Order: sequence, then structure tokens, then C-alpha cells
Amino acid sequence: MTTLHPNLPAVPVRMQKLPVDERGFPVPWFVQWFHPDGSPCEARPNPKVDHPDFRVVDSRKRVIAIKEKLCWVCGEPLGRNMAFVIGPMCAINRISSEPPSHWACATFSAMGCPFLTKPKVVRRENDLSPLVVQPDGRILTRNPGVALVWISRSYRVVPAPTAAGEDGGYLVQVGDPEEVFWYCEGRPATRAEVLASIEGGLPLLMEVAAAEGPEAVRDCQKSLADVTPLLPQEAA
Repeated sequence: MTTLHPNLPAVPVRMQKLPVDERGFPVPWFVQWFHPDGSPCEARPNPKVDHPDFRVVDSRKRVIAIKEKLCWVCGEPLGRNMAFVIGPMCAINRISSEPPSHWACATFSAMGCPFLTKPKVVRRENDLSPLVVQPDGRILTRNPGVALVWISRSYRVVPAPTAAGEDGGYLVQVGDPEEVFWYCEGRPATRAEVLASIEGGLPLLMEVAAAEGPEAVRDCQKSLADVTPLLPQEAA
């Protein structure tokens, strides 16, 4: 059995049944596994020969998670409260490409995921399988530097924006927040860190809104004002 990475936070009980990769990281339920020949596993993978690619989502799991109300990270049934791990831009438009998780699983992800906890890490696109299905919608691939655990009791599936006549798939619109928790580098984020992340990503979000029209721009500006009260408070 692979030893867990020493820098990880405590692994939630529901995640302890997940396989662990060679680096010592639990492999989330949604991750796509691949055979040695590069083809995606369509059945239960064999951890001794198959390998997970954390950058790739198993698109079948996305459908199953929504239909059966399963946790995106551990794969077990969700309860009343649902947690979304999102970045500041998703907090503004309340849109995510990923279904919800348990609060504990989401918090572990925000505090332990190497991409989310290292602001300078760039998403790698090399050696991706040609069979990989790209996420629905227009995804901002930048590293936001901070992660937000957004607790809600509701969400709904909405069509992804796309050009006329095309099928853009679907996205997840998160419901009103019950609580929010901001993280940076595996610890609670400061207000300054969150504001810096918003400043870095807002031009990209506004560019997408501008392509959709003036109403989308106005909605984006209003949403930015709505999310401001949810930011971390200034240190005393």
C-alpha cells in the first residue's frame, strides 16, 4: 500500500477507501484512469497496471454524480448540504463544471490538491490522451491561487453557453451559499489574497461576458458586487 504524502491534511473517512497514487495522493472518484496503452478504463481500473490522470475527468462519473447525487470526490451519497470547490471567478458567476461534494471531501481537496495549494503551478497539457473529452463551457485554465469551498443546499444543471447551432453540453449553477471558506496554500486565505486573485481573473471573465453581450456584462458586474460580502474579513 502506498504511503500517504506527509504534507496532506487528515484524509476524511469517506475518502480513505480511495486508491493512492505513487506520489501518495488519494485518487478522487471523478479522475479518469488509463490503461498502459493510453486508452481510458471503462470498467474498474487495476491500480497495479492502470494509472490515473488527475487532469482528466471521467465524463461518465459526471453524469452519474448528478443523477444519483453522489459526492464528486469520494463517490458516496451526498447529504442535505453540498460543497463546491470553486475559484473566485466561479463565485462571481456561480457556475462550475463540477458537481458538489461532501464538505469534508471538498475541504480536503482545497487544502491538499497540489494545483489548488500552489499558486505558481501551471496546469500541464502535455501528454494528454487524444481521447480526452474537454470540459463543457468556456473554462478558465489559469491557476486562481485561492480556492473556495462554497456550501449550498441546492444547485441546478444549466446549458453551457455556445455558438448558435452547437451543443455546448451543460454546467452546474450553484445555489445560494450557506457558508463559504477561502483557502490559499492549504490554509485560510486572507482578504488581500482573494482580492488579488479576483483582480487577476476578472479581465478574463469580463472578456467572456463581453462576447455574450451587454446584458452579460451587467450581470457580471452585479455578481461581483454580490460576492464582495462573502470575502474574508480584514485581519484584526
